[in-house]
Amino acid sequence: MTKNNNLLIITSALPYANGPLHFGHLLEHIQTDIWVRTNRAMNKNCIYICASDAHGTPIMLKAEEEGISPEDLIEKVTEQQKNSLVKFNIQHDNYYTTHSEENKYFSEHIFNSADKKGLILRKKIKQLFDDTKGLFLADRYVQGECPKCGAKNQYGDNCEICGATYEATELINPKSIFSGKKPSIKESEHLFFDVAACIDNLQKWIKETKLQSSVKNKIQEWFIDGLKPWDISRDAPYFGFKIPGYDDKYFYVWLDAPIGYIASLENFLKKEKNKTSKDLWGEKSDTEIYHFIGKDIMNFHTLFWPCMLEAGGFKKPTNVFIHGFMTLNGKKMSKSKKNFLLVDDYLDVLKPDLIRYYLASKLSTGVDDLDMDLKDFQKKVNTDLVGKFVNIASRSQGFLKKDGNKLSQSLDLEIIDKFISKKEEIFSLFLSRDFSKAIKEIMQLADKANQYIDFHKPWELNKNEDNLEDVKKIASTAINLFRILNLYLEPVIPETSEKIKNYLKSNQSLDDLSTNLINHQIDIFKPLMFRIEDVEINKLNEISQNG
Repeated sequence: MTKNNNLLIITSALPYANGPLHFGHLLEHIQTDIWVRTNRAMNKNCIYICASDAHGTPIMLKAEEEGISPEDLIEKVTEQQKNSLVKFNIQHDNYYTTHSEENKYFSEHIFNSADKKGLILRKKIKQLFDDTKGLFLADRYVQGECPKCGAKNQYGDNCEICGATYEATELINPKSIFSGKKPSIKESEHLFFDVAACIDNLQKWIKETKLQSSVKNKIQEWFIDGLKPWDISRDAPYFGFKIPGYDDKYFYVWLDAPIGYIASLENFLKKEKNKTSKDLWGEKSDTEIYHFIGKDIMNFHTLFWPCMLEAGGFKKPTNVFIHGFMTLNGKKMSKSKKNFLLVDDYLDVLKPDLIRYYLASKLSTGVDDLDMDLKDFQKKVNTDLVGKFVNIASRSQGFLKKDGNKLSQSLDLEIIDKFISKKEEIFSLFLSRDFSKAIKEIMQLADKANQYIDFHKPWELNKNEDNLEDVKKIASTAINLFRILNLYLEPVIPETSEKIKNYLKSNQSLDDLSTNLINHQIDIFKPLMFRIEDVEINKLNEISQNG
């Protein structure tokens, strides 16, 4: 394959730095990582960046609860998150934090640029205040009924049911989650980003961008409702960056959080010493920028973020890929409802590639929610990876023992060529993020490989010494089909793929797909993957039910 010189900057949404990662985080990072690995397998130049989202009242309160500084909390949690993701073979080029000098610089730069362009408005607003706690209530610390659809128990910024955005003071029957009491209202000057002033360029970007159709439809609803100025400031006490020119006002966490993508890139590039974020993400660059996010933060990434980027002289995203929520055993993940699974708890029981494969087999191009049904997970892995894929090697290897595990010089090229010819289709599906269809295509090939072995019955031929070469040819062909499938699955199950390459004594990449292994020594077969047992599923269920 030829090298694609266009640079792709790819991001996953920033996990909040107040605790360990759960399965909802894992879904997105695995989806992004598979897409990054797919692009790299096709020789595209990618930089995959992320960071911990490290500002806001929740960080301040969590640190207070643990008796440590917010900075110490951020350092501890960021390292924990980074380590968890590495264990799942998530291939970030840089995992940083939004509490950084780089992020402070770019946040101030974008704010000042927007201010000079007349996009920052100042006006007095009424805020909810918990008199018992002595704290202005951030959106997540007040609950009430959605002013648009009436849904109960909604937070103070947006509704999870209808997707509406609103001010916390618009909530019906609001209550502080700290005291359970109705908050008082205090007046304060706040700063706003005038999103409506950017509407022409915003609509142009949306029209030209290949956003998912359901996403475009939702954005059009927001346009019809009207784009209100976006509150970008918070009053002390608050943990974050102070707004230039103010002693008691801070950037709202959602202003500096997405700017953390640029800051993480800048931090990464400092190690390269020859480029800056402005070089690669500047409005005149030919870099492609892709964000993977959940549908709950769609408005921030498709409305506010493009406006902020334009104000600061940065390029708007090439696309924003949005996925649905993840449920567990058919129910919403919730600690309080005893249906919750942390990523590290999973790793105490099973290997990372198993869940990577299962999630890939469920992920499509849509924004629909995805259910992690543990029994279905067990069945899918055991049927596909163990029963079909790895089975090709385990049932073929024995027929090569007589010749010291050496593959034949002769192969059935017709079936091998058919497998190779599926590359473009499979990798086009991966690139379009239709992972579930790509997995189906690969498993159909695995079925054909097993059918090939069944049809030729090498165990029958092996009874006669005169058939040794024919048996060897059948087994060697099957091993080469296994090799091809392994290259197709490599973005999904990288750890297992590496183990298989060691077994095949071949470090081939996708570029080598057409280079068959002939007259080639392979290793003695050892189990490459084990079935998921009932006891392991029971253990995961037990962990999830304990919250």
